[in-house]
Amino acid sequence: MPTAFLPFASRFFVQNDGARQHYLDEGQGEPLVCVHGNPTWSFFFRDILRQFSAARRVIAPDHIGMGLSDKPQNYPYRLATHIDNLERLLAAVAPDGKINLLLHDWGGAIGMGWATRHPDRVGKIILLNTAAFLSPQMPPLIALARTPLLGDLVIRGLNAFVRVANVTTTVKPLPAAVKESYAAPYDNWRNRIAVARFVQDVPMNARHPSYAALKRIDENLSLLRGRPLLLQWGGRDWCFHDWFYQEWLRRFPDAERDHYPDAGHYLLEDVGEKVIARIAEFLKN
Repeated sequence: MPTAFLPFASRFFVQNDGARQHYLDEGQGEPLVCVHGNPTWSFFFRDILRQFSAARRVIAPDHIGMGLSDKPQNYPYRLATHIDNLERLLAAVAPDGKINLLLHDWGGAIGMGWATRHPDRVGKIILLNTAAFLSPQMPPLIALARTPLLGDLVIRGLNAFVRVANVTTTVKPLPAAVKESYAAPYDNWRNRIAVARFVQDVPMNARHPSYAALKRIDENLSLLRGRPLLLQWGGRDWCFHDWFYQEWLRRFPDAERDHYPDAGHYLLEDVGEKVIARIAEFLKN
């Protein structure tokens, strides 16, 4: 696995079911907790760790099944489980004080799931092309990847979800070494288990096992009003497109926001310098 782009010490936390969760923990001070989505991992936040860990503490976990965490095959890869895992990890490594959140993709629902359980511990919130509420629509590519049997074949057998993400989530082409690093943890059928399960866990109706959990998060987002919130949004995202951006503004009309019309879903890759500078300003102020 390439390591040149992730020069940080790996740490592991053993969850109560025995699964080892990998996380990065750099710097000192009030934590900035970075929560990734699918099919990324803590590598997505490498420049955040580089830029901010000199002045503050930065924690970036890999969800169970993702990145360098264990990838159990018979595991409840559900939204509530990921929130529980984050809750236990933070209780162990950052049990006191305020926590700032930087959330991307599925990390929005997971991070806001934790935040709505612990609103008194939330400092500032930064959202990057994400959601923590139900959506009436699903992108065609995601719908295709959820097709029974075909979805597992395409995602786990052909690694299509990671491959497609590496070429469709940015406006600027990713360097080959960066593509390789994003794909490295997902190098065989077994290791792509959570990539497939995350796709299958998107709830579109009340019969879905994660529907109630996501609905509850949305209903409790009001507990976070008054917390400083910053939206950083790539306008050329085919998955978390501008409908989601407007939904965040509807829920948090006082949020600070920057919309980057020429950035994609992986906006830290497309406009990373601008986004990092804006986050630095937001955290400082």
